[in-house]
Amino acid sequence: MRPQVPLPPGSSSTDRRLSVLASHLDSSSSMDSQNQSSVALSATSNGVSAFANIAQAPEDPILGVTVAYNKDPSPIKVNLGVGAYRTEEGKPLVLNVVRRAEQLLINDPSRVKEYLPITGLADFNKLSAKLILGADSPAIQENRVATVQCLSGTGSLRVGGEFLARHYHQRTIYIPQPTWGNHPKVFTLAGLSVKYYRYYDPATRGLHFHGLMEDLGSAPSGAIVLLHACAHNPTGVDPTLDQWNQIRQLMRSKGLLPFFDSAYQGFASGSLDADAESVRMFVADGGELFAAQSYAKNMGLYGERVGALSIVCKAADVAKRVESQLKLVIRPMYSNPPIHGASIVATILKDRDMYNEWTIELKAMADRIISMRKELSDALRVRGTPGDWSHIIKQIGMFTFTGLNQEQVAFMTKEYHIYMTSDGRISMAGLSSRTVPHLADAIHAAVTTVV
Repeated sequence: MRPQVPLPPGSSSTDRRLSVLASHLDSSSSMDSQNQSSVALSATSNGVSAFANIAQAPEDPILGVTVAYNKDPSPIKVNLGVGAYRTEEGKPLVLNVVRRAEQLLINDPSRVKEYLPITGLADFNKLSAKLILGADSPAIQENRVATVQCLSGTGSLRVGGEFLARHYHQRTIYIPQPTWGNHPKVFTLAGLSVKYYRYYDPATRGLHFHGLMEDLGSAPSGAIVLLHACAHNPTGVDPTLDQWNQIRQLMRSKGLLPFFDSAYQGFASGSLDADAESVRMFVADGGELFAAQSYAKNMGLYGERVGALSIVCKAADVAKRVESQLKLVIRPMYSNPPIHGASIVATILKDRDMYNEWTIELKAMADRIISMRKELSDALRVRGTPGDWSHIIKQIGMFTFTGLNQEQVAFMTKEYHIYMTSDGRISMAGLSSRTVPHLADAIHAAVTTVV
């Protein structure tokens, strides 16, 4: 046992009891550690791994599609699973404005590689809040927003979820059915209880608005509600502005807390402002909300992991205290965020010419995806493919929820080497004019062959 550390004069009897307890715990912990080390040493000395009993984990349902695609030697294979933009030639795209910004950063001799503050790059945070909430947002003008730089959208959701689990009176978050596969995992591991509300109607391949309103209306007062700001993943189905307003009125009347996931601002319609309307509608009524942002899609900064979490509060002093607690969530999680990607974003957002160049390139990406929707819809119509495929045009953003079932998806992978998630979601950004006919042939064969 480790000897007790002498206590200073005047220490209470409680202090002395705690000191003895700590000594015992330390001794017990030391013995447990020695025992575990002995077991591990015994296992490894016998040629058996200490982790031999660990089960093989299944592939991620989304990222696993790319793993399977990469293993396929077929020259006609098409990957429509990954949520990343591709050019008409099927290549990853680095925006010209991003290359310009990076070059400026490289050429700046004053730049260093020091740690950022826990909350991240100050310019990035300020500009990110303006991008999602609006430059003239009353919440920003009144200093009611706490913004922290996070590790892209996923990290922003996780930090927000853990903050809520620690400090919010409700631990239940309602998420749409279906939603991005990572949402339930992120929030569950953050300490929240996940429930679902109806969102997608398979019969119409559109929004199940009645079910959505009914489920949120039945949610307990104060519950958290996850909302996709635009370009809902995986369905590509968004509420109309009128429907958004009805959702807002219902949520505010029940005191439900909105948590927006904004992964596609500007990437859905081609307009940064239009794609932020849902969030700004909730800010305008003076209520509180969370907004997680990602620059993976709209700036093509996938691997840089650049994101932000903004929490709109009722008052400036509340926002200040919220920020202080966000630091306590972030510090033991990853200490502070990386500097390079955030510097790229800040460089672009604060320069008028570069910002305008970005909006042009962003619209070009959005327009190409929209054109792929039309080409696929036209190709299915020409083939006389059974069913109504108008939802391909009506849906928006990177993904289309085709309505194909799991067996049809498996058939298309086996017979046509087309890779997509088993729920029938396809990435329109992964299509090109060259591959649309092949996909249309596969869909036609699937719906006419596999019931």
